[in-house]
Amino acid sequence: MIYRITFSSEEADNFRRVFDADSEATFLDLHKAILASAGYTDDQMTSFFLCNDRWEKEQEVTLVEMDSSFEYDNMVMEKTRLSDLIEEQGQRLIYVFDQMFERHFFGRVKEILPGSMDGVKCVEKLGKAPKQLKTEDPLAFTAKDGKGDLGLDEDFYGDSQYNEGDLDMEGFQDLSFEDGSMF
Repeated sequence: MIYRITFSSEEADNFRRVFDADSEATFLDLHKAILASAGYTDDQMTSFFLCNDRWEKEQEVTLVEMDSSFEYDNMVMEKTRLSDLIEEQGQRLIYVFDQMFERHFFGRVKEILPGSMDGVKCVEKLGKAPKQLKTEDPLAFTAKDGKGDLGLDEDFYGDSQYNEGDLDMEGFQDLSFEDGSMF
């Protein structure tokens, strides 16, 4: 059988990739075809997830063997054939290409065709793929007129109001960091 699988992205307008894949091809074959069609490098951790009708992740297929949830078996792309997990037209899957920011493509098995072929082939390419990796740090704190981007002023931790005389030293006299008694 041949699976016709369509991938799209919510990040990029008019982005779509359509692949024809032999049912005996592996998820690694599909992974490599996606990378090639999007112009991505193969030096990142990626995963496929089979999803239910509400796009909730279920079975994961990883690039390398990892410890995972006991709810599902640990499956590796190189050893897992598409036919092992794809059973019907309409099957949904997510391809996570940026693990740090949980960025992904949505995939759906559009058709299951009779026949066979070698591996996986991109048969339709529409639009430009989003950048493979985000470069901005979502936890970065930038200063703007004395305030960070979170709207916090310089006295957020109360350091300007700290008075050493307000500290009650009772109970701290016996602590010594030199003799190792703390740890």
